[in-house]
Amino acid sequence: MKIKAPVEKNKIYTVKIEDLTYQGMGVAKIEHFPIFIADSIPGEKIESKITKVQKNFAFGRVEKVLEESPDRVAGNGAAYTQTGIAPLQHLTYDAQLKFKQNQINNLLKKSHLEKIEVADTIGMEDPTGYRNKAQIPVRKIKGQLETGFFKRNSHDLVPIEDFYIQDPIIDQVIVKVRDILREYRVEPYDEINHKGIIRNIMVRRGRRSGQVMVVLITRTKDVPHLDEITAAITQIDGVVSVIQNINYKQTNVIMGEEDRVLAGESVIHDELLGQDFIISAHSFYQVNPLQTEKLYQLAIEKAGLTGNETVLDVYSGIGTISLAMAQAAKKVYGVEIVKEAVQDAKINAFQNNATNTEFVVGKAEDQMQTWQADGLKPDVVVVDPPRKGLDQSVIDATVAMQPTRVVYVSCNPATLVRDIERFGEQGYDVNQPIVPVDQFPQTPHVESVTVLERKD
Repeated sequence: MKIKAPVEKNKIYTVKIEDLTYQGMGVAKIEHFPIFIADSIPGEKIESKITKVQKNFAFGRVEKVLEESPDRVAGNGAAYTQTGIAPLQHLTYDAQLKFKQNQINNLLKKSHLEKIEVADTIGMEDPTGYRNKAQIPVRKIKGQLETGFFKRNSHDLVPIEDFYIQDPIIDQVIVKVRDILREYRVEPYDEINHKGIIRNIMVRRGRRSGQVMVVLITRTKDVPHLDEITAAITQIDGVVSVIQNINYKQTNVIMGEEDRVLAGESVIHDELLGQDFIISAHSFYQVNPLQTEKLYQLAIEKAGLTGNETVLDVYSGIGTISLAMAQAAKKVYGVEIVKEAVQDAKINAFQNNATNTEFVVGKAEDQMQTWQADGLKPDVVVVDPPRKGLDQSVIDATVAMQPTRVVYVSCNPATLVRDIERFGEQGYDVNQPIVPVDQFPQTPHVESVTVLERKD
C-alpha cells in the first residue's frame, strides 16, 4: 500500500520551523513528515509553498514570514540564496557561529561522544568579501555574454556582479574581463551542444600581495582576438598573470589539463603567517587567508611544538601547514597526491629557507605505510583531509607510528566524528575542546581543529 504524503506540490501550508539541517535549511513537519525550507530559521512561523514532494520528505519555499526569529537579518538579495552562494545570509552572524558549533555538538551526541566539549566558533570581524579565488561560469543570456552563478541544482545562470562573500576587487576584475570579452564578441560556452569558446573565468588574488591572476578557461585552443583580449586584461589594476586553460571535454569539471601563459607570470605570491607562498592556477590554497592564519596558528598551538619534534603533515598541499609548523618543529615531512602541489611546496620551502622540510608525492595511505616501514617515529601527525575524511589505512598507519598526538584539521564534522571514534578504538582520545573556525561565513561549512592524544 502506497502511503500518501501529507502535503501537495504548489499548495501553501502554515508551518513552524523546528530545526536547521547541516546545509542550513529550515525543517518543518506536518504529521511527522519533514519539509526542508531554505531561508527559514528555527522558531519562525511561516507560510510555505511546496516546490517538490519526495517519498519521505518535501521541499518548500518561504512565501511569508508570520512570526520572525530575533536571529533574522534582512537578506542581501535573492540571488545569493537562489545560487547557494550565501545560504545563511538571513541569519545574524552570532547565530551562524552558534549553528556551526551546534553542528559538531549534535554529531558528537549522536555518536555518544557528548563528553567531548566544543568551544565557541572563532569568527571574523567582517564576515563578507573574504574569498580570494573565484571560478565564474560564462553563458549567453538573451543574446549577451553574462557572468554569474548557477541556480542551486541547475545549470541556469543568474547574472551577478557583486558576489558578497568574494574579495570586492575580484568582483571588479570579473566585470572588467566580462566587458572585454563582450567587446571582442567572444562566444560563451553552450554546454548542451558543446559549442562556444569561453567556459569560465577564474580570478585569484593575493590578500597581502594584491597580485591578481586571471585564467580564461576555454573550450578551444584558438580564441579570436586573443592577443588584444590579453593586452586589455593586463591593463586591469593588479593583474600580473594571464593564463589560458583549455578544457576540451564535455564535463562539469571546471579546468582542463592544458595551460598557456598569455602574459606575465605563471604564478602569483601571497603571504601567510609571515611566509611567502607561490600560487599557480591549479594550486589548492585556502580561500579565506585571514581565518586560515587563525586555523593554522591554532593547529600549531595544539601540536604543542617546542622545537624538538618530528611532524608528519598528511595532505600537505602546497605546504601551507608544513611551513607554518616548520618554524616551531625540528623536522616536517609532507605527503600530497597532487604532483604540481608538491612542486609548489618545494619551491615555497626553498623561498622561505625552510631547510627542515621534506615533501613527497603519493597517496597518503601508501606513504604512511612506507614511512612506518622505514622506522620513522613522528611526535605529531597533522591531518587535513578532504571532506571524505581519513582512509582507515591512514588511521592504522598513524596509530602504528605511535605519535604523542594527532592534530586533525577537519572540513566536515560528520567524517571528523566518525574518525574520532576510529582513533578512540585504537587508544587515542580527545581530552580538550574541539575548536570550530569559521572559514566560510554565510555558508553552512565549518572547519575545526581537534587534538587526539595517545593514552599512556
